[in-house]
Amino acid sequence: MKDAHLAPMDLASPQLLHTPGPTYVPDAVRDAMGRPSLDLSDPRLDSLVRDCETGLAALLGTREADVLMYAANGHGAWEAAIANLVAPGAEVLVAGSGFFAEAWALHVEALGGVARRTPIRPGRALDPLAIETALRADTARRIVAVFAVQTDTASGATSDLAAVRRALDRSGHPALLVADVIASLGATPCRMDEWGVNVAIGGSQKALMLPPGLSFTAVDGRAMAVARENPTPRAYWDWEKRKSPLLYRKFCGTPPQGLLMGLRASLALLRNEGHDAVHARHRRVAAMVHSAVARWGEAGALALHVTEPAERSTSVTTISVADGVDVEALRLTARDRYQVAVAGGLGPHAGRMFRIGHLGAVHPGMILGALGGVEAALRDCGIAIGEGALHCAVEAARESD
Repeated sequence: MKDAHLAPMDLASPQLLHTPGPTYVPDAVRDAMGRPSLDLSDPRLDSLVRDCETGLAALLGTREADVLMYAANGHGAWEAAIANLVAPGAEVLVAGSGFFAEAWALHVEALGGVARRTPIRPGRALDPLAIETALRADTARRIVAVFAVQTDTASGATSDLAAVRRALDRSGHPALLVADVIASLGATPCRMDEWGVNVAIGGSQKALMLPPGLSFTAVDGRAMAVARENPTPRAYWDWEKRKSPLLYRKFCGTPPQGLLMGLRASLALLRNEGHDAVHARHRRVAAMVHSAVARWGEAGALALHVTEPAERSTSVTTISVADGVDVEALRLTARDRYQVAVAGGLGPHAGRMFRIGHLGAVHPGMILGALGGVEAALRDCGIAIGEGALHCAVEAARESD
C-alpha cells in the first residue's frame, strides 16, 4: 500500500456503492421519498398502496397471489413466512445454497420449527435432486414447505426455482415452495405462477433501488389455506389480517409512506425500461464483472467463487482470495481512496472473499468505474492480478445482449 494512512473520504463526492445491498438509490426514487406524508384517510394513500401491490405482482410474475407488505427488512419477511406456515414442531426442508439458506434455517429453529437441510455445495447453486430425495424419504409427510433462496448474496450463486418445483412434483410431496427472491427480484426473472412458487419473499434494498426497511411476501391460495390452519399465535405478521381492504390493517398500523412512495417510483422506472430490458442490462453488467475477475485471477490470487458460469448471479459476484490476501485492507483502500464500496465475505467466507454488487440502477459506465477503483485498490495493496481486466469488461459489454 502506498500510504500508511488513507485520506478520509470526501463526503461531498458520490460514493460508488457496489455492495449487494444496500444499493444506489436513483434520484427519482429519492425525490419521491421526500414528498410530504398523507393523512391516513386520504384516498391517494389507498391508491399508493394499490400501485405498489400491482407493480410488485407484475415483477413477481403472479396474477394469483396476494402481495402483503411490512415495515421490516428481509428477515422480517422471513419471519412472516415462518410464523404463518410453520407450527411449533413442524418441519421445513431448507435447500442448501449458502450463508443465507443456513441463516433462514436457523431462523426457523429459533421460532420453534424443525429445519431439515440439503447439503450445501460450495461454489454451486442448490441441488434439486437432493430436494427430491429428501421429500421422497418423508413418507410421513411432515415437511410443510421447501424453503429455497433464488440468489444467495454470500455465495453469488443463483438457483433454478423451476427445477425445484419439478423436484417437488416428481416426488409427489404436497409441500409448499417458498422462495426468497430478495437479492434476485428485479435483476433476474421471477415467474411465480409459472414456476409454481407458493410464497415469494422480497425486500427493498436490492434491485428495487430503495433504502432498507420495506419487505413483502406474495402468498397464493394454497399457502394462505395452510396459514389459516396453523395455530401459531401471531399478530403483526398475520397474513389473514393483512389481506384486509382496510389500510391500517394492511400494515398492522401506520404504513411507511416514504418507502411506499419510493417503491412506486422504482417500480415505474423498471416498468418504463421494460422488465425484459432490465434483466438484459443486469446480464450485461454481470458479464462485465465476471470477465474482469477472470482476467484478474490469471495471476493466481483471485478467483470467481461460483464455478458453473450458468449459476453465476446477475446481482453480485463473489471473489475468492488466496491465503495471505488482506480482504479488509483491500475494501478500505477501495472505499477511502477510490470511493468504491464493495462487500466482504459472510460467515465462513469472512476474510476469504469479497463481493461486488451489480444490481439495481446499474449500467456499464458505473461498472467500469467500480472495476477501475477495485483494480487500483488491488494494485495499491500489492495483490497480484492479471493484466487487461478492464479491456475484457469492455469487450464483454460489447458482446452481450
